[in-house]
Amino acid sequence: MVKTAADKWKDSVIKYRKQCQNILKISNNIRYVGIINIYGRTLTGIVRPNLKPLLKSEQVKNEFFIISSLMSLRKGIVGSVGKLDHVVLQHEKVTIVLLNKKDITYYVSINRKEKSLEKIISSIKKII
Repeated sequence: MVKTAADKWKDSVIKYRKQCQNILKISNNIRYVGIINIYGRTLTGIVRPNLKPLLKSEQVKNEFFIISSLMSLRKGIVGSVGKLDHVVLQHEKVTIVLLNKKDITYYVSINRKEKSLEKIISSIKKII
């Protein structure tokens, strides 16, 4: 049986959801894992259970739009500086790690108290 575009889409979302669940298992300090497309739309995302999100719905939309714009614009300089490995945004309350694979951005929010950030980033790369 030939898969339809809708079937392929469902399979992709299921795969991304499992990746998010596996990334959450890396550390209890990971607050949120989301996957966004090139337009800033959330394909899937998981907030750690029993945690209150730091951003409101409209703030999340704006954040993801900014991130998707950043990632899209960076593609133009790959020939000059090389492929993007990851981005770390340090905030007062959380650290945001961005990883890109094809046209998908993995957005991971981590508590600032996490000491082994490089280990988490390495583990995420193995999952994606």
